Amino acid sequence: MTNAQSPAKKNAKKAALFSGIIALTRRGVGYVPCDQFEQDIEIAPEHLYMALHGDEVEVEILHRGRGYRTQGRVVRVLSRAEDTHVGVLKKDEEMFTLIPDNPRMYAHIRIPQESAEGAHEGDKVLARILQWSSARTSPIGKVVRRLGKAGEHETEMQAALASRGFESIFPPDVLGEAASIVLHREVSDAEIQKRRDMRRAATFTIDPEDAKDFDDAISVKKDGDKWEIGIHIADVTHYVKPGSALDREAQRRATSVYLVDRTVPMLPEDLSNDICSLVPNEDRLTFSAIFTIDSAGEVCARWFGRSIIRSQKRFSYREAQDLLDLQKSKTGAENASFYKELSVLQKFASIMRAKREKQGALSFETDEVKFELDEKGKPLRVQVKERLETMKIIEDWMLLANREVAEHIANSCKGTSPLARAFIYRIHDSPDPDKLEELRIFLRAIGYDLGKGTPGQISSKDINKLFNDVRGKPEESLVQMATLRSMAKAVYSQKNIGHFSLSFKHYTHFTSPIRRYPDMIVHRILAAHLDGTQIAKREIDAYRKAAVHASEREVEAVEAERESIKFKQVEYMQDKVGKTFTGIITGIIENGMFVSENETKAEGMVRLSSLSDDYYRYDKKLYALIGARTKKIYRLGDTVRVILKEADVEDRRIDWEIVPR
Repeated sequence: MTNAQSPAKKNAKKAALFSGIIALTRRGVGYVPCDQFEQDIEIAPEHLYMALHGDEVEVEILHRGRGYRTQGRVVRVLSRAEDTHVGVLKKDEEMFTLIPDNPRMYAHIRIPQESAEGAHEGDKVLARILQWSSARTSPIGKVVRRLGKAGEHETEMQAALASRGFESIFPPDVLGEAASIVLHREVSDAEIQKRRDMRRAATFTIDPEDAKDFDDAISVKKDGDKWEIGIHIADVTHYVKPGSALDREAQRRATSVYLVDRTVPMLPEDLSNDICSLVPNEDRLTFSAIFTIDSAGEVCARWFGRSIIRSQKRFSYREAQDLLDLQKSKTGAENASFYKELSVLQKFASIMRAKREKQGALSFETDEVKFELDEKGKPLRVQVKERLETMKIIEDWMLLANREVAEHIANSCKGTSPLARAFIYRIHDSPDPDKLEELRIFLRAIGYDLGKGTPGQISSKDINKLFNDVRGKPEESLVQMATLRSMAKAVYSQKNIGHFSLSFKHYTHFTSPIRRYPDMIVHRILAAHLDGTQIAKREIDAYRKAAVHASEREVEAVEAERESIKFKQVEYMQDKVGKTFTGIITGIIENGMFVSENETKAEGMVRLSSLSDDYYRYDKKLYALIGARTKKIYRLGDTVRVILKEADVEDRRIDWEIVPR
């Protein structure tokens, strides 16, 4: 499967060869980045030579011209990104053919009957490629796991996970270690003596209503004319030791995965939902960031270290919001349990938020949807999640803890050796100049300006001004989404370049070690700094690799979540063919336009061929379709009425038709 060499290689001994990771489009065209060219090398489908999306390849240049993209061909596959693929089995004479789910996987895999592991036609399976000797033939493979009948709820959820390398089941040795920890859960007096005892402080958790693990709690305590606010995080690394089976599995998974109907945890439930979860009325070991806040909302002092807490209350976001919304004069809410503490958190959170916004921090208010499913997983209702003030409050305090921990490490490492600067930052680069220019053109087409700064550069304050200009308008979500797509992706790195969208010089992830492996690394490094322990070079190297791996797995987890959402959106629409909906135009291409329905956010396409009232041409500069005779215009951001023509679950496709005006 690796080091395959094309016939072209024999004639390319003197030709310059370039290596890189190939990215494939849905059309089967490949692109390989190369530092020597301004644009990626383009590989036509006939020149892929068995290269698949994400593979490391060696490329020979075919044409290098001015004014158009450099063309090349793959001469060798150096390494495969993956050798397993999810798809549906089709019977073909004496063999099965796997039709891959991933549209970027262009090759159909041939599977002999004896390698089907009991799977049947119409089943969705996970298959592994065993042999692929020529670009002129199909790869040969075998079924690794039968996922179930295609189209069924459980099958599709398992497919979303398996196609990205996630597993619901933990290996026996991992479960054994977790069970042993729970069995010996008693915390010794000696361990308690090492920790700051916060069990008497007013402490509570605020989480989604359906949350099963609680990895952060907040304590509030009056301290003279100031307030002591504690951010207490589950001390996962007390239980999960480096090199253990639990640690190796957590590092491999790197993150929990959230589908529409389930959470696939990074850690076994014995830890994530039990001993590490900050449930009410139980002593729990934590790693804390405790701040002294003055009346102006400034941090006067901070303390970091291991602690022990006892949460007294588990709030859902809605419960906490309802308590804050009570009118004191009418209901006596000031006497309600934790009302005062919640009010203090809200007051200081608002101050911190205003300061961040003044410094240029961005706030992307993108819509998220939630589903109500029946016992078989069929969607009964879908709606946009409510964005409550209490969600912002918790986010504000977590941002403070993450920033302060990163600043503490950065400041304590000044002037020290590189070995002491082993830390994992959460970084976010400024937008790519090319994507930024595309965004400027798009915004001008719909009547907005992104500022008149240096070409290829922008400040977060310019983006905030744009967001203020579109606030409350129909195109608000479209502008935010387009801006978000122009941004670089936030990643984990040992090199700190700051966080563009938060406008922070130092930032990390400290607050969710139950569900993110980088947070566990941060806990270990912070503990080592606090104890004065030297970090070995091999650990630094391991952390660097773990940061890269975690960034990659985070992307895969997000894709799995989006896949499950898209499946449920299309399934929800299946019995609504012929009904009329209101939506917003979110994209325009030569073949038509994409429309997102307002209530469910289900996106589908209005094909150009279905616009029968006129002949429409695509105006790339205006991002619009314009009628040749009527001059009727469909622009990005326009609100339109559409009729649902088809909802195809297998292809995850929705087709609309415009309701005639």
